Amino acid sequence: MAQIAYILLCHKDVDAVIAQAKRLTAKGDVMAIHFDANSPKEDYERLTTELAGNKNVVFPSKRQKCGWGEWSLVEASLAAVRTATEAFPKATHFYMLSGDCMPIKTSEHIHATLEARDVDYIESYDFFDSYWIKTGFKEERLIYRHWFNERSQSKRFYASFNLQKRLGLKRSVPHDIQMMIGSQWWCLRRQTIEAILEFIAARADVRRFFKTTWIPDETFFQTLVRHLVPDIEIDNRTLTFLMFSDYGMPVTFYNDHYDLLLAQDFLFARKISPEAHDLKARLGQLYASKNVTFKTSNEGQRLFSFLTGQGRIGERFAPRFWEKDATLGRDRSLLIVTCKKWHVAKRLIDRVGSVSNLPAIEYLFDEEATPMPDLGGIQATLGKRTRHRRALMRMLFDFYDTDQLMICLDPSNLDLFKDFYSDRSETKLLEIDCHYTDDYLQGHAKRVGLAGEHTSPETFQTLVPTIRNNFYRESELIRDQNFPEFHRIRERATSEENTTPLAEFLGIEHSKAREIAETDYLFVD
Repeated sequence: MAQIAYILLCHKDVDAVIAQAKRLTAKGDVMAIHFDANSPKEDYERLTTELAGNKNVVFPSKRQKCGWGEWSLVEASLAAVRTATEAFPKATHFYMLSGDCMPIKTSEHIHATLEARDVDYIESYDFFDSYWIKTGFKEERLIYRHWFNERSQSKRFYASFNLQKRLGLKRSVPHDIQMMIGSQWWCLRRQTIEAILEFIAARADVRRFFKTTWIPDETFFQTLVRHLVPDIEIDNRTLTFLMFSDYGMPVTFYNDHYDLLLAQDFLFARKISPEAHDLKARLGQLYASKNVTFKTSNEGQRLFSFLTGQGRIGERFAPRFWEKDATLGRDRSLLIVTCKKWHVAKRLIDRVGSVSNLPAIEYLFDEEATPMPDLGGIQATLGKRTRHRRALMRMLFDFYDTDQLMICLDPSNLDLFKDFYSDRSETKLLEIDCHYTDDYLQGHAKRVGLAGEHTSPETFQTLVPTIRNNFYRESELIRDQNFPEFHRIRERATSEENTTPLAEFLGIEHSKAREIAETDYLFVD
């Protein structure tokens, strides 16, 4: 049976740490707490006094003054790990936590998860070949020595860095070690922890190397675990749910995130707001519960990205070099059908094809599986199609040997609309205005990954209005452009009302346009 030794690094909110320690050790698990030596002495004394009677809680004999990005964080972790291994010989797993973490599953579920597989849970990717680091220093973290704290001693930090760079004082990574990187929130088996402690005791050179790397808590354990443990015994993930904003800051969870957190396929979550008292209380009650079944939908990151991304539309400031002076052809006509309900637009162009010889392609810039002719590879991926859109469209006009071509575009593609309208060819646009029921919007959320089969009604209450407003905003942005040859048909209009805009858009007789408008299944969901 698994016994978890929680390794808790913290520096504030003593009451929350005490509550966390009591909660997590109440079921027989144990904990080693490292409380930052930079924090007030009286806080540490109160913490140790409150937990003095708990035999399942220990403290390292020496505390570290911790600084972000410094070796001191790894040293603090090692101190807590050593203390735990000595104090709790029956501990089978060592789980790294911060004071801001809370369990989002029951103790019963957490133990069952760890007992089910004999593996270490740690995120570790190749340092140099992966894209785990998105911006800022990469190899500079390793090949230069970092003695100063980047946040509290920024002038010294960058002066030292620039001096080493100017003098060419690079160093090599230990030759027999492959550098890895990943989240600092891991769960390791006892044999792995013991192997790491033995390794660094024998390899002073490796320890010295990491002591002057930058942000070593993202590389030290990640590298040594991969060095010491077979790949088959490593699950390359963290069991702690955390998200980061566009600005690289951790996302904080509040009282209304309870259902979202439970739906994630993780055991703990970070960071819980200190003010989220109701959330902490509910998660504490959940942890002690029995026989709870969890239905995970795992939409957290996609949902957060969607909800926080509203209103931010990226527009390029200049044409790509391969598009400059390119044109579809002055005598050609591009007819664009835009509709958020893709199936409605597809039905429309299918009906158009049945009453005319106008060639049409569905959502070629939105759906990679759209049937397309072989154009030498330019059509292979959405990325290629979008990057070389004008060249692609010219080739399609040539392939179909036509001067008139119809395509479908999602309303979110405002930059594509602008680009095609800026061309010397004639461009026409038909917007299909649909009605969106709550059921349809919930289905849409599931189809695009914003929700899962087990997403709670409370989450949908927030999500559905947001999606509906997003659809309307996209439509408004298109209309605000005042594009020429802009036409619109509506689901709630009569077939007679939709006939004229269809005839003008397609350049066909009213009788044929009426035949299309009278399609009785056009708007059926």
